[in-house]
Amino acid sequence: MNPAYAITTEKLKSIRHVVLDLDGTVYSGSKLFSTTIPFLRQLAAADIGYTFLTNNSSVSTADYIAKLHKMGIDITEEQIRTSTHSVISYLGTQHPGIRKIFVFGTDSFRNELENAGFVITFGEPDAVIAGFNTELEYRQLCKAAYWIRRGKPWFTSHPDLECPTDAPVVLVDCGAVTECLRTVTGRRPDKVLGKPSREMLEPIIERHGLRRDEILMVGDRLNTDMQLARNAGTAAVMIAAAPEDIAGDDTIICAVRDLGELGKLFRPRNQGNYGFTEYSSENTPGQKTAEPDGSPAGCEM
Repeated sequence: MNPAYAITTEKLKSIRHVVLDLDGTVYSGSKLFSTTIPFLRQLAAADIGYTFLTNNSSVSTADYIAKLHKMGIDITEEQIRTSTHSVISYLGTQHPGIRKIFVFGTDSFRNELENAGFVITFGEPDAVIAGFNTELEYRQLCKAAYWIRRGKPWFTSHPDLECPTDAPVVLVDCGAVTECLRTVTGRRPDKVLGKPSREMLEPIIERHGLRRDEILMVGDRLNTDMQLARNAGTAAVMIAAAPEDIAGDDTIICAVRDLGELGKLFRPRNQGNYGFTEYSSENTPGQKTAEPDGSPAGCEM
């Protein structure tokens, strides 16, 4: 057996909860990956909890639950955390005096903030909140810049420059608009929430009473998903097209092509008295097959 494979499976013994990035890990745009549902069934069978995590603040929690339901995945509100939740919890704990906010974002983003008790205003605010705005309106952008230049505290939901998509288009994301506002006002945000800010993981750890070594972050981006795990002090597995090119470290314990390969790293109950039952699926197009010793090709430490 590959020694690196043995090290990885040993580290996975303590995992009680898996946190999964959505786009690029669970699905791509509107296409669910074929390995996703079998992997989630393995988690359920092994009594391992899971939460979906996304930086996309342009749509609501209800929208995500509906999208996943259409894909055959039924979850509760507690099983998904967006960067909008991170904004709400951060302001509530760190800036409880902020109540009136000017929001640069979608109707869904504004509605979730309003439902959390904030007062949305187009007049003078306590702070400016910027999110991923797929309904971008020039006047709204200019007004946000005005209040930021006037010295109002401002916060952004996440740092992503672009949103992943399977469509032939570049989706300009919150981080790119943040740079626009920073350049024109001369002020950086007071705080950038979302991944890789540890505030995205802390509530999950606290809600489920987990130790740091009992939670695993799984995602496809080094600068958000893997860095989040590093900032929060948890282990991570990287989803990558060429896992053999990803260097492992104290945070990234392994790189795999998809969730199917990750499933193979958990020993069956009858071989280690923990973890998943056997995983089996046909290789998807472009998926690298396992090495002769049975370990996925990218699990190098």
